[in-house]
Amino acid sequence: MNTLKKRLRDFKLAGILSGLEQRLNYAQKQSIGHLEFLELLCEDEENSRRQNSYNKRYAKSKFPAHKNLETFDFSFQPSIDQRLVNDAATCFFIENKKNIIFIGQPGTGKTHLSIALGMIALSKNFKVLFSSVGEMLTQLNMSKADNSYYKKLQYYLEPHLLILDELGFKKLPAFAADDFFEVISKRYEKGSCIITTNKPFEQWHEILGDHILASAILDRIVHHSMIFKVTGPSYRAKNIEDNK
Repeated sequence: MNTLKKRLRDFKLAGILSGLEQRLNYAQKQSIGHLEFLELLCEDEENSRRQNSYNKRYAKSKFPAHKNLETFDFSFQPSIDQRLVNDAATCFFIENKKNIIFIGQPGTGKTHLSIALGMIALSKNFKVLFSSVGEMLTQLNMSKADNSYYKKLQYYLEPHLLILDELGFKKLPAFAADDFFEVISKRYEKGSCIITTNKPFEQWHEILGDHILASAILDRIVHHSMIFKVTGPSYRAKNIEDNK
């Protein structure tokens, strides 16, 4: 048994190794055949690798919280078409390199929905990365100091789905428009984005401080996009009222 376990470790078959003794006991008690026993071991290995892959991708996704669609109160936000959100949950938009944009005031559930769709994408074996717009642009700008800019840029280009949160909460510094354009233009028709913003499209030039770049960014983002305009009240304000 020790020799067998060593070989399983050498072959990196951790799934089989972890459940080997239990499977042996089960096989003996149930008198199952060799083929069925081998199938059980292969199933253990497949499940182990799938879970390990998910755990690694989840760790890299940088989600600030765990959210799902089941806990989202669509009745409180009737402006959001639940059928369209459920369509997005199939992740067809990622397969087709399309984008999703949530537009609405703070506290209306935009980030909740973006994380929930990202979690579903992870479960379907897609690579996902979550970042606030400000954090991404700060990281890109800082990377210029040590000549790691293109490596950092690739970090934001690699995921199948890039979730950019809180566009418009703060006016971006002068350098930001160029870097934001760089990310969006290089992901255009190559990878999907979910963007949450509290500003309508016509005000994006104010956020970015550059009319021309704002137009170019919008042109690439809005093309092939699902746009959700959330016009309902704030969940956070509701919770404050409920707790009074």
